[in-house]
Amino acid sequence: MKNTGLITRRSFLKGTAAAGATIAIPAIVPSSVFGANSPSNRIIMGAIGVGSQGTGDMQGFLSKSEVQMVAVCDVDKGHRERAKKIVDDRYGNKNCTAYHDFRELIGRGDLDAVQLALPDQWHAIPAITAARAGLDIHGQKPLARSIREGRAICDAVHRYGRVWQTGSQQRSDYKFRRACELVRNGRIGKIKKVEVGLPSGGGTDVKPVMPVPEGLDWNFWLGPAPYVPYRGVSHWDWRWIMDYSGGQLTDWAGHHIDIAHWGMGWDYTGPVEIEGKGNYPTEGLYNVATQYKFACTYADGTVMTVADNRQITQGAKWYGETGWIHVNRGGLNASDEKILREEIGPNEIRLYESRDHKQNFLDCVKSRELTICPAEVGFRSISVGLLGEIAMLTGRKIKWDPENEKIIGDPEASSLLGRSYREPWIL
Repeated sequence: MKNTGLITRRSFLKGTAAAGATIAIPAIVPSSVFGANSPSNRIIMGAIGVGSQGTGDMQGFLSKSEVQMVAVCDVDKGHRERAKKIVDDRYGNKNCTAYHDFRELIGRGDLDAVQLALPDQWHAIPAITAARAGLDIHGQKPLARSIREGRAICDAVHRYGRVWQTGSQQRSDYKFRRACELVRNGRIGKIKKVEVGLPSGGGTDVKPVMPVPEGLDWNFWLGPAPYVPYRGVSHWDWRWIMDYSGGQLTDWAGHHIDIAHWGMGWDYTGPVEIEGKGNYPTEGLYNVATQYKFACTYADGTVMTVADNRQITQGAKWYGETGWIHVNRGGLNASDEKILREEIGPNEIRLYESRDHKQNFLDCVKSRELTICPAEVGFRSISVGLLGEIAMLTGRKIKWDPENEKIIGDPEASSLLGRSYREPWIL
């Protein structure tokens, strides 16, 4: 599907030719009129969720000359006013519109794309709404809070022919691609096992019920999650409450599990068995696993173990017949430094190359090609974390059908594939 909503040079010329009797066309047309970043070819964007991560993403897009950011949205008045000022200061005007309700931003009619950076319980509904409205989407990881939500996002992106990029930016980092290419091209032989280390920890503060801060719409912030009194968790500590997130496990699954999958060629599949244990607080407000470890067995018999970094070194590590390769944001290492100097030949596997995650999204908005981390790939990465969570919560081995996305023979575990929504919200 090639329908970006952008005015092309060809359509501009066609329009001026048709109106030739009434429009005076200058003999010399400035190159900027038809340039790649001319006003007619800019990607018109809005930002939904402009807290810390959302503001960072917005500033990243603002730095791109082909982007025109025209709207921001947040249920916190302070956040949206700050974001509007950043946009207005960038362009030297007061034209950015600030919205309280994401539906108004999506429905304004002049956008090509949106960026989404919201608490996890809010990932699915705005994404599906934007896809239905014909917008392309950069959505922060994790793709969704539940497997059913993730599937619904993927289905909407496919149905409406939208470009999607998951904010799993490690795929646009050379060392992660290099590690995966070495693994995929057999530089450590057949892979025997994989280890993924993610951050540990969770919330510790005791937060009493308190007044809702002025300017924050707490009911809207909760959205489809159960209603509870405000206890100061809206801008960071929501990560430690299962109604909104799965803690460090689901926050980071879209990074290091994603890279482990990339190195194994598992982008469009998942494990067939999952079992493990997690330490869940039994008292207080915070209830996500603070320590966790689970093993995932794939169809070929390979086992990938996922655990917090008190049990497994953070990052992705592949163990082969002849050595190992480990990659993290801190660097790329191997059992023998010679492995890291290996050349990848012209006839070997070359993985998708992106050196700038946000630029990759913008390029794909224009080309209509798949981004380096499309919805389906982001979904498969977070699915592993979500299945691990289900296995730990039930205390049982989960048998998973990755083709049909069903848990086999365990109705109780199957009920955890989705989440109940509070009225009036529906998936």
